[in-house]
Amino acid sequence: MYTQLVELIKEAAPSGFPSATELMLKYIYSTDNLLDIIKQIGIIPECFTHDSTEEKLFSKASDAVLSRAFRELGLKSTIITKRADSADVLVESPMHGYTLVADAKAFRLSRTAKNPKDFKVTALSGWRNEADADYAVLCSPFFQYPQERSQIYKQAIDDNVALASWEHIMYLVEHNVKESETISLAPVWNFCDEYSRRIVVSESKRCFISEYSRFIIELFAFAQNDFSDLLNSQIEIIMQRGSVERGYWENKKAEIHAYSREMATEELVKSMKIDEKISQIEAYVRGLRNA
Repeated sequence: MYTQLVELIKEAAPSGFPSATELMLKYIYSTDNLLDIIKQIGIIPECFTHDSTEEKLFSKASDAVLSRAFRELGLKSTIITKRADSADVLVESPMHGYTLVADAKAFRLSRTAKNPKDFKVTALSGWRNEADADYAVLCSPFFQYPQERSQIYKQAIDDNVALASWEHIMYLVEHNVKESETISLAPVWNFCDEYSRRIVVSESKRCFISEYSRFIIELFAFAQNDFSDLLNSQIEIIMQRGSVERGYWENKKAEIHAYSREMATEELVKSMKIDEKISQIEAYVRGLRNA
């Protein structure tokens, strides 16, 4: 389950990234509760400090969860680990022969406004070309996509990058969709190519996530209300997570109020990385003297 995954990351992080990653991947690929993890993997826990080993492990966990989800859909899937500047997941269809690269996204609930670069749509298209893959898929939390107009929608249409969400992936897994000789998921990944033919250029920045959801529902002849029910359930989960993450910072605030003056000063100096900045200046000046 999701809470067990978070605890595993906390416990394993001190052992180092490679060892902790191995334990985490073993858990994700063997768990019987994948859907429980997918429901919450799009939100980075506030207790994981920015750029910490825990946060990096959580990011790798999101890659593994997406890879495992593709396997549940009847596809071959592996995590790309050789390069930092590449997609997260490489996928192949045994039945229909196509390949795709995918990028998993998770965001903090405390994150301020995002910009198009945060979604890396154009970069994902480039990674597809480098991998000589047929499709490119971004997997981000449904409610983190811009709700109105955004450059990412034009980029997705121009480069034919599927803007899927964890909720879409969850929906397919939940409905036991699997590729077979008669069922191909290629249209799901190729949506933007089809969509681009029925809109005018002036509408290319308009949010099309609702159209994408409807396309998936109609493609597999699912009940129209099913996905709406799933989104409502997700809203409840996000609200619960909001209480947990807000509580983390409320506790932090209470801890800070209890600091002595000396401890507060020390923490402020540490948070501003003042000693590191002084050391960097000194090292630079020393280098000039020795030049």
